[in-house]
Amino acid sequence: MPIVNRVADLQPDIQAWRRDIHQHPELGYDEHRTAAFVAERLREFGCDEVATGLGGTGVVGVIRGRKPAGKGDVRTIGLRADMDALPIEEATGLPYASKASGKMHACGHDGHTAMLLGAARYLAETRNFAGDAIVIFQPAEEGGAGAAAMIRDGLFERFSIDQVYGMHNGPGIPVGSFAIRPGPIMASTDAVNIHIEGRGGHAARPHLSIDSVMVGAQLITALQSIVARSVDPLESAVISICEFHAGNARNVIPQTAELKGTVRTLTPEVRALVGKRVREVVEGVARLTGARIDLEYVPGYPVVVNHAAQTDFAIGVAKEIAGTGNVAEMPPMMGGEDFAFMLEKRPGAFIFCGNGDSAGLHHPAYNFDDNAIVFGTSYWIKLVENTLAA
Repeated sequence: MPIVNRVADLQPDIQAWRRDIHQHPELGYDEHRTAAFVAERLREFGCDEVATGLGGTGVVGVIRGRKPAGKGDVRTIGLRADMDALPIEEATGLPYASKASGKMHACGHDGHTAMLLGAARYLAETRNFAGDAIVIFQPAEEGGAGAAAMIRDGLFERFSIDQVYGMHNGPGIPVGSFAIRPGPIMASTDAVNIHIEGRGGHAARPHLSIDSVMVGAQLITALQSIVARSVDPLESAVISICEFHAGNARNVIPQTAELKGTVRTLTPEVRALVGKRVREVVEGVARLTGARIDLEYVPGYPVVVNHAAQTDFAIGVAKEIAGTGNVAEMPPMMGGEDFAFMLEKRPGAFIFCGNGDSAGLHHPAYNFDDNAIVFGTSYWIKLVENTLAA
């Protein structure tokens, strides 16, 4: 395939960009070096417009096809990559490992950025499409809702984007393969922060205290009953309390305790149900124990919902690149992604590109597999050329 062959020629450059970005990771909304690197490359490629500062440190490139889109056709397609790293100490031992202590690209956003840069270079070189291709380099996906920030800055209106697509690498999916599904593909991510105010006292006289540790333990157990007994077994929900802070001495019943956790669901209905039940459980445990319990329930990323028509189209493109047998329908994941905000505003689809037998995402030993570059970059190119057929 000509696209794959040309991308193979570009692979050394794309790999070099990826490894440079990997060595200089930056956290959400602090991607100044990365954004400058991206903007400089886009200008070198001859993009018709390069905009910076959207959503803080976001960068957008506009590449116009050889002719305008026809009346009634899709005129503009957006392709999105995320740029931020994670606050993790890298443990890969690679020659191009992170030079920033306590920061690393442990989710492959360096690969996402480099692949989209490669696609931008090819598209600016060939322009074999009708309409506009918009390459979107987003900040702060890792909990910072950079997608929402770019939307608030007028991303879709300013660039008249009709459809939008995203891609993520997938450890455990063979290199050269893709995975996708219509409908919900990744979960909503709501945060639970609980402050317990009991009555401190001597460990030998618990009857004179309200034990915040015991209250916290009851809360954790009771919250798990929501998934077990309030949610339809054919639906999906996760409640994980991952922080429990209380006390600093073995013979003192602590006055206070703090719990923090996350709630993941795949439909708005289950999301609303779980939120309601969490509040009811907290109120009930407070009445039962006599403790004061303050709940902060913070809505996070929405469910990532792939649009049916665009998902079918993406599947066809992926099959052109990888072959029919290398594109699988995947089950939903309970991880979250702020690309959900973009799919709430425009039709599109989110796909996973195989990263092989690597360490998992957010692991200190994770590394993006450079062998995936040709497949991810070719997918982006073919997606534009097929959607905006000249």
